[in-house]
Amino acid sequence: MRMHRKDNLDARLAACADIMTGADLTEKNMKKAAQMKSYIDFGDIFKNAAPVHLEIGCGKGGFVCGMAALHPDVNFVAVEKVSNVIVTACEKAKALALKNVHFINCPAEVLPRYIREGSISRIYLNFSDPLPKLGYAAQRLTNPRFIGIYSSLLSSGGEVWQKTDNEALFEYSVQSFSECGWKVTQVCRDLAAHPFEGNVITEHEQKFMDEGRSIYRAVYVKQG
Repeated sequence: MRMHRKDNLDARLAACADIMTGADLTEKNMKKAAQMKSYIDFGDIFKNAAPVHLEIGCGKGGFVCGMAALHPDVNFVAVEKVSNVIVTACEKAKALALKNVHFINCPAEVLPRYIREGSISRIYLNFSDPLPKLGYAAQRLTNPRFIGIYSSLLSSGGEVWQKTDNEALFEYSVQSFSECGWKVTQVCRDLAAHPFEGNVITEHEQKFMDEGRSIYRAVYVKQG
């Protein structure tokens, strides 16, 4: 079902321009668009040299805002391709007066256009769309083509933290990262039974836990 466009969306996005980079998607070929470099200067945005963590698919911003509040010594960049959704996340960050969050309104495929190689310490993938049909495997955020993007953005020893409620996507992801030469650690197939300190619960995570569904988690470490 098509999402209803939010009232005054353009004006609301404009009001968030100080904390959000809007992608230029004039070039419809995502591979070509990614090569048209227009790097964001994190030092200029955050006014410090703190580590940068990246969330891909931030939704309404509950996770990134929670993490930013808990970790003021870390800078967070949150990516969401749907303008109708990212505006809520931006407004949440502004309401909380968070200074260590910046948003990018773009698909994951074009992140290399805006983020320098080796500049990210950690990536979060929270409850990504599982895209279960076989023909959509290349669109999954843990497909090898995306893992290649993560590898270029992450610094040496950088990590990808994943949480999902979809067992099939989880097993696919573990296999994909493993086959791409990453170290797979902290594999957990029932997060409720094995919680970890500092876990920020996303909107989807709370809903799934309330429904009694298992939450799967793993950490993937870039080698080299």
